[in-house]
Amino acid sequence: MSLADYLTAVQAGFRALAEQSALAPAPLHLPAAAGAFHAKGAIFGGVRRYGVLKFNSNFPLNPRTSGLPTIQGVIVLCDADDGRLLAILDSQEITLRRTAAASVLAAGYLARAEATTLAICGCGEQGRAHLEAFAQAFALRRVYVWDLDADRARRFAQDMQAQLGLAVEAASTAAEAVRACDIAATCTTASAPFLGRDDVRPGTFIAAVGTDSAQKSELAPSLLADATIVADVLSQCALMGDLHQAIEAGVLSATDVHADLAELVAGRKLGRTRGDEITIFDSTGTAITDAASAALIYERAVARGVGSSIELADE
Repeated sequence: MSLADYLTAVQAGFRALAEQSALAPAPLHLPAAAGAFHAKGAIFGGVRRYGVLKFNSNFPLNPRTSGLPTIQGVIVLCDADDGRLLAILDSQEITLRRTAAASVLAAGYLARAEATTLAICGCGEQGRAHLEAFAQAFALRRVYVWDLDADRARRFAQDMQAQLGLAVEAASTAAEAVRACDIAATCTTASAPFLGRDDVRPGTFIAAVGTDSAQKSELAPSLLADATIVADVLSQCALMGDLHQAIEAGVLSATDVHADLAELVAGRKLGRTRGDEITIFDSTGTAITDAASAALIYERAVARGVGSSIELADE
């Protein structure tokens, strides 16, 4: 699955939401001592309909304490007509790639076309996926990266510069990185905002992807109040995204949000309209992107004879 493949899937998912031909209810969040679990489900498809459930864990301390990845989980894909289990897929790669693809899709509507500089806040696997995706989608000339762990940021910069052949530099603060860039992606597990209004120059596009629960926050409410906001799913962002934090702070209401991404994909709303506009994609992660990606992967796997067949029950 290339970036183009994930973009195809993610765009199809958001279009289905706009056409009300898909269903993606609010996720279930289960807190644990050192992290959390969440379950996201959707019904999606065209000629063939799929029922999809993703069950993920998110344990931010794993890389340092156990060597395990932060995100682990599975996606269960079923036939939505008769309930048959069709496939079980590892969710880590899909979660990384569909999230980055959604950010790139949003950037196509909300970033300036001439953007050449990118900031990555959070140098984990999601930061890596976003850098790889944006490097394919935009003619980047320079990238700035930041992480609370300065050594991690330096290693990340060296690795990604060697991999992509781009100038990648570690910044000392998130503000330093973002002030220098046209596009920023925040991919952290922060529980308090680290970017304020004064840290973002006019015309910047921000993909805010780390705040996937009501306990997390990356962007200050004052920044959202002075920006054009597009949500992946408005009702979900109002409960758990950076939008949620701005609403709780009393500086915004859900009616202040410009659009859902599905409305941009369907052509019902415009994206960026001014060069100096600060635009924010509040990305909490919707099951429709998991479902559309899993469906495409399954169909390609069947066509190519890829994967292991397991009999779980009698027909």
